[in-house]
Amino acid sequence: MSMNELHKQTNANIQAKANLIWEIATHLVGLFKPHEYGKVILPMTVLKRFDDALKPTKAAVVEMAKKLDVQHVEGAARDGILCRVSKYDFYNTSNFDFAKLIADPDNVESNFEAYLQGFSSNIKDIIDNFDFANTVKLMVKGGVLFVTLQEFNSAKADMSPEKITSADMGYIFEELIRKFSESYDEQAGAHFTSRDIIYLMTELLVAPEKAEIMAEGCTKTAYDMAMGTSQMLGCLTERLQDISEDASLTCFGQEFNPETYAIAKADMLIKGGNASGMKYGDTLSDDAFSGYEFDYIISNPPFGIDWKREKVQVEAEAKRGFDGRFGPGLPAISDGQMLFMLNGVKKLKEGSGRMAIIQNGSSLFTGDAGSGASAIRRYVIEGDLVEAIIQLPTDLFYNTGISTYIWVLTRGKDLHRGGKMQLIDASKCFVKRRKNIGSKRVDLDDACIDLILRAYEEFGNETYEENGLVVESKVFDNSFFGFTKVTVETAQADKDGKPVLKKGKYQPVKGASDTEIIPLGEDMDEYMKKNVLPYNPLAYINPAKDKIGYEVPFTRLFYKFVAPQSSAAIFENIKALETEETILMKVLFGYE
Repeated sequence: MSMNELHKQTNANIQAKANLIWEIATHLVGLFKPHEYGKVILPMTVLKRFDDALKPTKAAVVEMAKKLDVQHVEGAARDGILCRVSKYDFYNTSNFDFAKLIADPDNVESNFEAYLQGFSSNIKDIIDNFDFANTVKLMVKGGVLFVTLQEFNSAKADMSPEKITSADMGYIFEELIRKFSESYDEQAGAHFTSRDIIYLMTELLVAPEKAEIMAEGCTKTAYDMAMGTSQMLGCLTERLQDISEDASLTCFGQEFNPETYAIAKADMLIKGGNASGMKYGDTLSDDAFSGYEFDYIISNPPFGIDWKREKVQVEAEAKRGFDGRFGPGLPAISDGQMLFMLNGVKKLKEGSGRMAIIQNGSSLFTGDAGSGASAIRRYVIEGDLVEAIIQLPTDLFYNTGISTYIWVLTRGKDLHRGGKMQLIDASKCFVKRRKNIGSKRVDLDDACIDLILRAYEEFGNETYEENGLVVESKVFDNSFFGFTKVTVETAQADKDGKPVLKKGKYQPVKGASDTEIIPLGEDMDEYMKKNVLPYNPLAYINPAKDKIGYEVPFTRLFYKFVAPQSSAAIFENIKALETEETILMKVLFGYE
C-alpha cells in the first residue's frame, strides 16, 4: 500500500475526531484570539491523551510513588520504577485525573496545578515549552478552565489507546497542528510540511535499500535537524514499517521553536517512540548531536533566512575546519540554508548514510567562484556526495509558491552512480487541489510520486510522460558543473606591437583585465586560442588569480525553446477575436 493510500484510509475519521476536539475552542471565544486557540487545544490534547493512557495503571503508580517517598528513592531509580508500573516512558503521581478535576469545580485551579506537578520530568518539559502555565492563568482569569476540562473529559474526547491507536493519534495530532497553523495565515508552512512532499522524500531515501529491508527488516537511525513537529520522522517510520514489520527506526531531532519542540516531543511520546532523542535548541549554534552519525537524514530547514543570530558560533565552528561542520566554507550571511546541508553531511553514516533535504534555488547557483556557497557546492559535488537533485512543482508548499528542490546526498553511492549527478525536472508533475491552503495549490499524488521515483531509479537521460504528467531526467559527470574563473590580462606592447617582458613575465595594462569562465576539463590554452586571442592577440591568463567554482544551472539545462507565434498567426487570432466580439455585441444590443 502506498503512503498516500495509507493516509487516505483513515483520513476521514481522523479529521472528524480532530474537528470535534477543535470545537472545544468555541468556549475560548473572546478570551483568546482565533490564532491563539492552539495554545489551549494542543497542550490539553496532549494532557488528555496522557491521562487516558495512564488511567489503567494510575492507582498503582500513585501507591508506588508513596512507597518510594517513604523509602527516599529518588532520581533515575524512582523514574525507572514508576515507568515500569505505568507501562509508559512517563507517569503522573498526583491523586487527580480529568474526571476527579471536574468533580471539584470549586478547587479546580489548585487541583489542576497539583495534577500538572505530578507528571514525570519529560512531560513537565513539554508543558514548560508550551508556556502552558501562562495559558492556564488566562483560562482561570477568564473562567474557562473548568469548562475546557469538562469538554475534554467528555466521550467525544476519549483518547484512550483502546479507542485510538498511537498511529491514528499521531494523525489526529497532526490535523490539529494543521488547523492551528492555518489560523496563523502567514506561518502555516513554518510548522507543517505536507505529507505528499514527505512521502516523496521517504521514497527517495529508502529506494536503494527497499528490497533488502523487505527481505530482512532493518534497524536504522534517522535525524531531522529542523524537525518542527517531527512529521518527517513519523512518516519515515511509517514507511519502513509498511515495507517490513521487522523494521525499526530510532528517531532524533532538534527544533528551535519551543512550542513546536513541545509538540514534537509529545507526539513521539504518544507514538511510543524515542522522545529522549527530541532536543530543544538552535541547530546552527548549539548542535545537540555533535559526534552522531545517522542512517537517514530528512529535513526541510528554513530557507530565505539569515544566520546573523548564530554568527559568532558559526564562525567559531568554521575555524575548526573539517573537524567541525562548516569546514568547506560559509554562505552569504543572508542565506543560512546551506549551513543545514553541511550539518547533515557531517552526520551521514560513513559508507551508507543517506539524506533528503529541501532547498530553494539559491543553493544551486548563488555565490561567485571562490565564495563560500560555491565552495560548499564544490565540496559536496567533488566529494561525490550528491546523488540527485529533484525540482518540485511550484505552489506545493503552504507558505511559498517558489521553486524548491530535494537534494539527495549519500556516503554510499551505488557503483553505477559513481562520479555522476542526476537532475530530475518534476516541475510539471502534479495534480491541482480542489481547495487551496495558503500558497499550496497543487499536490503530489501516488502517480506523481511513482513517476518521479521511476525516473530516479532508472537513472538515465529520459523523458517520462503518463496521463498528462511529465518528468525529465538527465545525468551528468560531476565535473560538468565545475569551472575555472580565469583573469585575462592584456600585455603591454612595445612600439612594434610585441609584448613587453620583465624578468620573463608579461606586464599587464592597468584597468584592461577581464574574466572568462572555462569549464573544468577544457584545455585553457585551446580555449584562449579559440575564444580570446582572435580578438585580443596580447591577452594572457594570470594563473595566480584562478578560482574554481561550481554551480548547477538547473533551469538552463532543462530549457525548451518555444518558437514565438508568427505574425500571420497573431493576425488570425486577432481577427477571430474581433469576429467573436462583433457577434456578442449584436446579441447584447438585440441587433439579431
